[in-house]
Amino acid sequence: MSLPEPDPALAEDAALGFSRAFPGLSAKTVLRGGQAAMMRRLSVMVGVPLLFAPDITIQIVMWAGLALFGAILVFRTGLVLLGCRQGRKLPQGLAADLLLPAYTILVALKDEAASAAQLSRAILALDYPADRIDLKLLVETGDVATQDALRDQDWPNGTELIVLPPGLPRTKPRALNYGLARARGTYVVVYDAEDRPDPMQLREAVAAFARGPSCLACVQAPLVGVPEEGGWLSAQWALEYAIQFGRILPALARLGLPIALGGTSNHFNRARLVEAGGWDAWNVTEDADLGLRLARHGAQVGMIAPPTLEAPPAQMGVWLAQRSRWLKGFLQTWLVLMRTPTASLRDMGLAGFVSMQLTLGAAILSAVVHGPWALWCLFCLCVPDVSLGPLGTGVMAVSYLAGVVTGLAAPGGWGWRPLIVALTAPLYWPLQTVAMARALYGLCHAPHFWAKTPHGARSP
Repeated sequence: MSLPEPDPALAEDAALGFSRAFPGLSAKTVLRGGQAAMMRRLSVMVGVPLLFAPDITIQIVMWAGLALFGAILVFRTGLVLLGCRQGRKLPQGLAADLLLPAYTILVALKDEAASAAQLSRAILALDYPADRIDLKLLVETGDVATQDALRDQDWPNGTELIVLPPGLPRTKPRALNYGLARARGTYVVVYDAEDRPDPMQLREAVAAFARGPSCLACVQAPLVGVPEEGGWLSAQWALEYAIQFGRILPALARLGLPIALGGTSNHFNRARLVEAGGWDAWNVTEDADLGLRLARHGAQVGMIAPPTLEAPPAQMGVWLAQRSRWLKGFLQTWLVLMRTPTASLRDMGLAGFVSMQLTLGAAILSAVVHGPWALWCLFCLCVPDVSLGPLGTGVMAVSYLAGVVTGLAAPGGWGWRPLIVALTAPLYWPLQTVAMARALYGLCHAPHFWAKTPHGARSP
């Protein structure tokens, strides 16, 4: 394992290069002046009618909300049903070892000493010529424990332990940009310290790029949550992942619609990744941002079958920190896309732009709505004189039924446990609102703070 000298100039470019080259696409600035003015105008447009004609205004807002809710529900259910038709497609004509290109693996680590042994096992288990693996272990300066733990493990020859120079923001995308500048591979994959990728994943990604169109910039491997402690919270998180990576993303890929990437196991054509500017170091969900930005560049994202196993968060505090960071990043990404909606519409096309709103926008909106709606339903059930009414009861029943059907349609097989997890999913949804409240606070006071998800050691 080699230890390159830190390069402050390269670190500065990793942090600021994208925001300097593409200032309109970076989350370094949360709100542009035009967006703030637009939000004020919208507040006036809603506030004035609400003041002078509250009944009519509330009716209009309610019916508009129902129409949007119906569109999101139909679109999501349609994607899940289409995703159910996606079978595992084995790669055709995998290249012989002599023809396989160099492959860069980027792993950004922070306080991951406990995961070093598991990461070493996962990398060494990959079925890919070791002399073609260009492994970059990216560690923040001062994280001596992780550096020492990595030195104690076995790695492919040519592995680089790269210590980033001090600097802001201390985020995963900054580290990835630093590693990308040193990458030698034709293709680049991002893994996390706790990942357990299928050994065939690199080979199948190479095959997918070989048989895919020239505009194919990335293929996403499915992330599979494997609860280690068997708790209800972990099971709900795993169900979310099963629906997202097992049904929704394959359907979006099949339709050629924009895909918000997962944070790991995305495989890139390095040339296309560099052309798109790499990662935005100031966006705390750099994966979702990059996937949608690739769509704006006319690039496609595909899916491959070999999965990556992850352990879901088992404690509420860990889940809340992770989910609030995701939602803060979704807000950053959506605000960037909506700085110039006409440009986003032109770049993505009408179908892509609408799809983005019904996936990324829906994730943000649902996190805002779930909590208040659950409290209102509970209030109506507890107070005899207050009722949801036929319309409210119908909305509740339809949303619950759709959620259960979607959960049962997720990959993983049938049984009592999946059924119980699906039936109790509506109890999980309101937690999103707690995370959203924290995300909004963070967006206002610490927009670029990266809430680290702790990981423990993994069993062999």
